[in-house]
Amino acid sequence: MNKNDDSGKYVRIYKDVGPYLGLGTQLAATIVLMFFLGRWLDSEFDTEPLFILVFSFLGGFAGIYNFIKAVLDINKKNREKNN
Repeated sequence: MNKNDDSGKYVRIYKDVGPYLGLGTQLAATIVLMFFLGRWLDSEFDTEPLFILVFSFLGGFAGIYNFIKAVLDINKKNREKNN
């Protein structure tokens, strides 16, 4: 096997895996940002655990929804590309 065959194999692997690489970070960022938004609202309205809990759950649901939607869209594109 020569060097060109190896580089082509790695390019194909990175091309297949690339769309999935940022999904975990995006999920975590959504949850963390919503948590801090809830914390800020709690400090403004003096309602200590209420907004932290509500916005953390909303962030979790929104992040998981976005994660699943992105994975399904990527898989659909891959299936269409292969057919």
